Amino acid sequence: MNDTAFSNLPALEPGSVWLVGAGPGDAGLLTLLAAKGLADADIIVHDALVNEDCLKLAHPSAILEYAGKRGGKPSAKQRDISLRLVELARAGKRVLRLKGGDPFVFGRGGEEALTLVEHGIPFRIVPGITAGIGGLAYAGIPVTHRDVNHAVTFLTGHDSSGVVPDAINWEAIGKGSPVIVMYMAMKHIAQISANLIAAGRSADEPVAFVCNAATPAQQVLETTLGQAEADVAASGMEPPAIVVVGKVVKLRPSLDWLGALSGRKLLPETDVRAGAGHKVPA
Repeated sequence: MNDTAFSNLPALEPGSVWLVGAGPGDAGLLTLLAAKGLADADIIVHDALVNEDCLKLAHPSAILEYAGKRGGKPSAKQRDISLRLVELARAGKRVLRLKGGDPFVFGRGGEEALTLVEHGIPFRIVPGITAGIGGLAYAGIPVTHRDVNHAVTFLTGHDSSGVVPDAINWEAIGKGSPVIVMYMAMKHIAQISANLIAAGRSADEPVAFVCNAATPAQQVLETTLGQAEADVAASGMEPPAIVVVGKVVKLRPSLDWLGALSGRKLLPETDVRAGAGHKVPA
């Protein structure tokens, strides 16, 4: 990228940390400020879900340090990652912490930033496109649509212990949120579906799973709350995934722009509303 694009942007200074969102997958979704940080950084501490194409924007002399956390696999402890950022900054390094999606949306960026504050390390937050919006957009599913919903709820499907969070008021969300977008929920979809159906959601309500969103490996499964567990098991799809519940899923046959690039014929919205073209899986 030419220097003109970066000319009026702040510099990543020695002894400081940038907490940067890499977006849901496609390196083209990086912000200009994120790309500038990658070009400036002495060391990049990156997550497991960061696309390798994003890392190619790093300065040739930059050190890449893996700090990925994946469910069920050996991972660095969050406190150790946070303290590593402090250590590197105190050594005078220009540190870029690169996280999938947005650092403040289920990305533990707040925890890392608070540790930096605790130790007097200057930092900047560089937001990214969260997978719950950008990943669904790559699947042709809008999180809001004027004729469908005026509200959306984002939630995590598991807490720090790896189980479905007790703190979530499933009854309130089930009754009050027309569209629900869930991170890290695929493994617990049986319990989550049961919770939502118990809260009054129909077993026939549309659900979509978007795995490896905004990457060449993206897969999309369209199903229903009642069939979600069985269809996921039959599909063989695995996390990482974004799960969305609500009528916006029915717009996918009209808005699957990525599928259209590969020859899928998109349907007018009137046909979709009439029930044409909505198939499981996609």
